[in-house]
Amino acid sequence: MKKMTLIQHFSEIKRRILWSLLLFVVFFACGWYLAPSIQYILTQPLLNVWADGTMLYTSVTDGLMIQFELAGLFAIIAIVPVVFWHVWAFVKPGLKESEQNFIWPILILSPILFIAGALFVFYFLMPIVFKFFVELNNTGNVPNVFLPDARGYLKFIIKMLKVFGVAFQLPLFMILLNKIGVLNREYVIKVRRYAIVLIVILSAIITPPDVVSQLMLALPMCALFEISILFMRK
Repeated sequence: MKKMTLIQHFSEIKRRILWSLLLFVVFFACGWYLAPSIQYILTQPLLNVWADGTMLYTSVTDGLMIQFELAGLFAIIAIVPVVFWHVWAFVKPGLKESEQNFIWPILILSPILFIAGALFVFYFLMPIVFKFFVELNNTGNVPNVFLPDARGYLKFIIKMLKVFGVAFQLPLFMILLNKIGVLNREYVIKVRRYAIVLIVILSAIITPPDVVSQLMLALPMCALFEISILFMRK
C-alpha cells in the first residue's frame, strides 16, 4: 500500500469534511420541509393521552425557531452514518486486520443501540410519563388550563431521546473497556451492587422527578449491565 504524506492526509480530511458539510446542507433543506411532520410525530406521545390538547406558542418567533431546530436535528441524525463511514474509510488503511475487526462492529452497533434507546423512551416510557402528568394536573381542586410550551416540550422530549440513546451505549462501552484490558470481568462482578446503586442514582438525576420514569430508565440499564457482563471476557 502506498504511504500518504502529511499534506495528502490533510487534503483527504478536508475533502471528507467538505462532503459532510455539503450533505448536512442537503439534509437540512429536507428537514426544513419535513419539520412540521417531525413536530407532529414528536408530540404524539403527549397528544395520545391528552384529548383535545393544545400547544402554546409564547413568542411570534416560536414557529420559526422550531422549524430551525427540527431541521437541524434531522440533518444531524441523517448525517451521522455518513460521518461514521468517512471516519472508517479514513482510518481503515492504517489499521491491522485485527484492529479493523475490532472497530467496525463498534461503528455499526453504536447507532443501533442509540436508536433502540430512543425508540424505547418514545414508544414505551413517554406515553406512561405524560399520562401520569396529565392526570396529575387534572386532579387539582383549583381550576387550571394545561397549555404546555411547544418549544419547551420539544426540548424536553429531544433531551430524553438523547439521554436514553446514550444510556443504551452502556454494553458497548463496558465491552470496549474489557476488550482493551481496562475493565476486568471479575472486578465488575465484584462491584455489581455498587454499580446498580449508581445506575439508580443517575436515573433519578437525568429523568423527570417521578418514580415511574426513574424506574423505566434504571431497570433497562441494570438489564444492559448484566448483559454486558455475559459478553465480557475473563
